[in-house]
Amino acid sequence: MAVLGIFLALGLLIFVAYRGYPVILFAPIFALLAGVLSGLPVLPTFTEVFMVKAADYVKLYFPIFLLGAVFGKVMEDSGAARSIARGLTGTFGKNQAILAVVLTCAVLTYGGVSLFVVAFAVYPFASALFREANIPKRLIPATIALGAFTFTMDALPGTPQIQNIIPTAYYKTTSFAAPIIGTIGGLLVACFGLWWLYRRKNRLIESGEGYGSNHTNEPEVTHGEKLPNFWLSLVPLLLVLTGNALLTYQILPTWYPSSILKQFSGLNMKQVLGIWSLTLALVIGIVFAIFIWLIYWQKNQHVGTDGIKKAPVFNLAKTLTAGTLGSLLAIMNTASEVGFGNVISSMPGFKTISDFLLSMKTSPLISEALSINILAGITGSASGGMSIALDTMGAKYLEWATSAGISPELLHRIASMSAGGMDTLPHNGAVITLLAICGLTHRQSYGDIFAITVIKTLVVPIMIGFALLTGLV
Repeated sequence: MAVLGIFLALGLLIFVAYRGYPVILFAPIFALLAGVLSGLPVLPTFTEVFMVKAADYVKLYFPIFLLGAVFGKVMEDSGAARSIARGLTGTFGKNQAILAVVLTCAVLTYGGVSLFVVAFAVYPFASALFREANIPKRLIPATIALGAFTFTMDALPGTPQIQNIIPTAYYKTTSFAAPIIGTIGGLLVACFGLWWLYRRKNRLIESGEGYGSNHTNEPEVTHGEKLPNFWLSLVPLLLVLTGNALLTYQILPTWYPSSILKQFSGLNMKQVLGIWSLTLALVIGIVFAIFIWLIYWQKNQHVGTDGIKKAPVFNLAKTLTAGTLGSLLAIMNTASEVGFGNVISSMPGFKTISDFLLSMKTSPLISEALSINILAGITGSASGGMSIALDTMGAKYLEWATSAGISPELLHRIASMSAGGMDTLPHNGAVITLLAICGLTHRQSYGDIFAITVIKTLVVPIMIGFALLTGLV
């Protein structure tokens, strides 16, 4: 009955998420349903397991969600994100439309812009390029997913996305952990993903399929729109990346003297260093993005025919409010999924699974990759699944890896890359949102998104084998 309860709760959560119902509401309902079927008391399970784990997640990662969402919104409303998208897609043109869209998404994501903002910013330009090149529109979601949801999200060292920050709290590493493995793995994902997309494009075109007609949510690209300078728009992204590196390795490790830090009992500098560094780096990026916006706003003021001075819309309060509200929805969705997963992980049936994974006569890297992929698939969330796996088994993986001579940095990188594998199953919130933005359905486009997901998942064991064979452990 315990195992049945797990699968029933998971199936119901996938169903309601697929149908567009709020995960925040239904995750605790189905978690408690699974608990009842496993014989757990309802109210203690809710307050002492679900709510405690959800609150712990919010406590640790809220600054990253908040500042990341605000940074993305400022980049979007200032026109900087559209400037970068227009510049890169215009450089490559229609003949390399797929490559142009992937690189545009990669630059924005690696620079710290949230995945959802990237999808909104890039889609209009992707649609225009694909239409001009007569490439089937149904390939756009997978193309955006490859650039935004894969190698720049968790593989490349230093990426400021939350999936690369979470392991720092468990393994006391930095966001630049295992740079060689991360870079090689990221390049493999990018190359195989591009190969798949170009192969699919050629086959569809050969069969006579073009961009198509009568699509929904077709965007209008304003070609005459004045946007901030392309190179200037890149500066906030570079500030986030370089600021994160400098704060991590040069500034914060010696910023506070030990006499100050010892006042906070339980504070582990190595555990919070990655979060502190990215928090300050995002603040720097936000301030400069607002500066760009002010320059653009002042420069483009003009006097209308009625004699009244007019300017592009500049409403910083509205932008900051929208970014803040967006971060609340994002973190509460994920925290609710984390609470759901932790209720599942507290059941006897899950303990059997975790004991099996930890008792595998293999490398801790393989066990870690499997457990994170399973939980990311269950929750439909890369960060949620990884948090649950590391919360329940992270200390044991670290102990196992230390005894096997494997560095915590490699554990970090494999954990991050594994989280971005099977998380993009049909009930994943980012997938549902991406399809809605593009005006397409699961039936039309999910097959290619799943192919990118499989590629991402298969690259992880390749990198584990490479690390073990070359001694990069």
